[in-house]
Amino acid sequence: MGRKVEKLFRAPYGVPNGLQVTDEGLWIADQITDRVALVETSDVSDYGVTKMIRDIPSDCSNTSGMAYGDGALWLAANGPGERWRPPRASDAKPGMGEIIKTDPHTGECLGRYPIPDGGGTHGVEYDHYEDGYLWVETLKNQILHKVRISDWSVQHSIPLPYGRGHGVVRVEDGVWVVHTSDRVIVKLDLDDGSELDRIEVLESDPEPHGLSIYGDDFLYCDATSGWITRITV
Repeated sequence: MGRKVEKLFRAPYGVPNGLQVTDEGLWIADQITDRVALVETSDVSDYGVTKMIRDIPSDCSNTSGMAYGDGALWLAANGPGERWRPPRASDAKPGMGEIIKTDPHTGECLGRYPIPDGGGTHGVEYDHYEDGYLWVETLKNQILHKVRISDWSVQHSIPLPYGRGHGVVRVEDGVWVVHTSDRVIVKLDLDDGSELDRIEVLESDPEPHGLSIYGDDFLYCDATSGWITRITV
């Protein structure tokens, strides 16, 4: 099913690889510096010149996804960041991605959680329909896990239909997942992962990476071109 794709503005960072709409504004994470910016979203139709609310560091590395819930940012560390910058003691180890719970005001690390099954990840989503749970992608096995935060136990898993899963958005009747290389965003059944709907992203449009819902629409970021883009549903 086709939808309208519209370029809005370029991110404040060169490689935006995760974003999340909140009541306070739009969070955008940079894969290179692992910094996170909060920008104004008072009127999405006026994007083009954005107001920076604040910019924070993080203990994440190779940041490749982001969520917000329980008063914190949840950043997806897809491995160490030494490919682009000097290594840090806080970096994830090679082949061992992590989810980093982060204070949205200071950038302080509030917790570190291993990726189920090991390996890297490009996507995380806080489940606002069931507080206390995250949806975490695994690149290694192409699976989306529902994880209980309190004891970090996997409660449910669904297979991903394509490789290179990225942004994740939980909705009432399913979960949307970006598959970057295939340029498709699929809506999956929460029980068995069967496809319920899809959005095709044309080669002429920015490449989809991180994904967030904005009212009835979606916003996504392109880590290749730096564009923040809206899909009108």
